[in-house]
Amino acid sequence: MSSRPIKIGIAGIGRAGWGTHCEELKGRENEFEIVAACDILESRRNKMAERYNCKTYEKIEDMIADPNVELVDIATRSKDHFDHAILALRAGKSVILEKPICLNYGQALKLKEESEKSDGQLYIRHNRRFDPDFLHVLEIIASGILGDVYEIRLARHSYSRRDDWQTIIEHGGGQLLNWGPHIVDHALRFLESPVSDMYSDLKLIAAAGDAEDHLKIILKGENGRLVDLEISGGVAIGSPTYRVFGSKGSLVLTGDKIKLKYLDPEVELADKAANPGTPGETFGTPEQLVWIEEEIPVKAGDNYVIWDMLYESIRNGVEYPISLDEALEVMKVISSVKKDTEFDN
Repeated sequence: MSSRPIKIGIAGIGRAGWGTHCEELKGRENEFEIVAACDILESRRNKMAERYNCKTYEKIEDMIADPNVELVDIATRSKDHFDHAILALRAGKSVILEKPICLNYGQALKLKEESEKSDGQLYIRHNRRFDPDFLHVLEIIASGILGDVYEIRLARHSYSRRDDWQTIIEHGGGQLLNWGPHIVDHALRFLESPVSDMYSDLKLIAAAGDAEDHLKIILKGENGRLVDLEISGGVAIGSPTYRVFGSKGSLVLTGDKIKLKYLDPEVELADKAANPGTPGETFGTPEQLVWIEEEIPVKAGDNYVIWDMLYESIRNGVEYPISLDEALEVMKVISSVKKDTEFDN
């Protein structure tokens, strides 16, 4: 088992690179050593040099050419992710690629093609696959206490008159490419089946740009399960983060609390058959159902564990938990949702 730190070069020292990736790597110095940074702004390069004593570059091509850089961390603007990943892969470097991995499904297929020809590996940073609330809901579904889960609803609601580049289509803006890759990835994991049908709707409600800030997607699996997801910057009173409906109970998650109501599995249900006869004074045969109702906290976790998994994959050959094909399926849904709308880029 190797214990050498991976020498990483970060491209893009903004909200993602500086504000997120650098913060997540604190305490992981035995796994990752930041040896280079790239940004078009000199002030950002200077603060990286001051904090990490690393080399800095204005052009990503120069950082990629640095022989000391093993792993290129791409945290540039969304519209640049595809081009920057291609540059690194063609140089034989491994890449950890921020979401969205690109702007559309066509680009995603080209990324896969380039990664298969490269001496480097392409890793997808769908870090919210490891959100504690998401993992806890998956665990409860798998336990079977809710019975046959037939519908799941996901919501990420806020109200914001946002006006930065992430509201502009030309720059890869919009909620579908911002929150979308994370939540679509969640939806596909919840679906547990290939998509058989899909409904979607995109709107611009409150943001200043021309990209969508409110979206609804309903996915139906070949197994019959529905996953309904909403992401919005135009909702003033939000919904629970997760709602799960099963044949024997339901789940609602808001904040860090999970409410459960499910039939007591220790109590056997009486057999029932539909009666076509003349009804009595009640709606069907009276029955006293025994419910269990609980409110429990979301289990603690670390969604930054993705870095540890990345290290284990690069240094020790452990399988990385997010496959490129899974990321392609996310982009396939996103492209299908955008197709033939005013927000299509």
